[in-house]
Amino acid sequence: MVSVPQSPAWAEPRQADSEGWTRAKAEALYGLPFSDLLFRAHTLHRRHFNPNGIQLSRLLSIKTGGCPEDCGYCSQSARYDTGVTATRLMDLDDVVAAAGRAKAEGATRFCMGAAWRNPKPRDLSRVAAMIAAVKALGLETCATLGMLTEPQAEELRAAGLDYYNHNVDTSPAYYGEIITTRTLQDRLETLAHARRAGLKLCCGGIVGLGETLADRLDMLVLLANLAAPPESVPLNLWNEVPGVPVAAQAERPDAIAFARLIAVARIMMPTSVLRLSAGRQYMSDEAQALCFFAGANSLFLGETLLTTRNAGEERDAALFTRLGLTALSPSEGANVGA
Repeated sequence: MVSVPQSPAWAEPRQADSEGWTRAKAEALYGLPFSDLLFRAHTLHRRHFNPNGIQLSRLLSIKTGGCPEDCGYCSQSARYDTGVTATRLMDLDDVVAAAGRAKAEGATRFCMGAAWRNPKPRDLSRVAAMIAAVKALGLETCATLGMLTEPQAEELRAAGLDYYNHNVDTSPAYYGEIITTRTLQDRLETLAHARRAGLKLCCGGIVGLGETLADRLDMLVLLANLAAPPESVPLNLWNEVPGVPVAAQAERPDAIAFARLIAVARIMMPTSVLRLSAGRQYMSDEAQALCFFAGANSLFLGETLLTTRNAGEERDAALFTRLGLTALSPSEGANVGA
């Protein structure tokens, strides 16, 4: 079990005490009658966010496949036969062109992902140039490159990086069941390095890998009890990948169970942006609407997330029209709600 710093100064007294969030408190929230839980989460959501606004990001794989890690859900691990072909790091001009298209489609944040355990110095300098060029387009920037040292995080911050994505993936207890080549403590250290460098955190996990409800809640407890909760929390549903170990036991929660989890996350992390991330193509419009009401207010645009399917622009545009959702600008974050 990993020891996690406890710092719940942001929490309202009725939601968490000086000891921070615990599984028992999370279970008490999750077990509320559905209407009561969603009412409480939505009320808190309105206090901090525009309830009809949604933050839109676009994710690009700038270096695909060949990763040496053994994450049991990942299509890009070199250890599994998933049909993904390893590529070299993309050229700067191609990345900038993709970022320009993303901005034209309405994205306000451009996220760049590379399948590395950790970036090498020669690669990091190329990624820093990409970040600077994307930033110059007027987009927020995010990167996920594996583990970072503090000097590497500082180099990325100097280039103009806003967010660093590094997910905890699951609970401390279940983590070893899906990953053995990188410890949870390794992940927490990278998050700390990013924080000390002045980067905002994008950090969440995956639901439906065979974990229990207790594991899902423990993951939220872990995130909420960090020294400061992540500014952006992606919550992924298991996205089917052939050839990976977790496929045998993976099972996505139903719409009501997932909406409950979103609501608990909103109450535990009231000022964090909550992203419906991977797996949205499996969700009905009604299921997504429940999650938006429960406190989710971000998603990825596009047909593809790195190497897996996504809902797609046409379906999203139709959904936004049906629900009256509009894109948040980069300056619209917490504390802008009605």
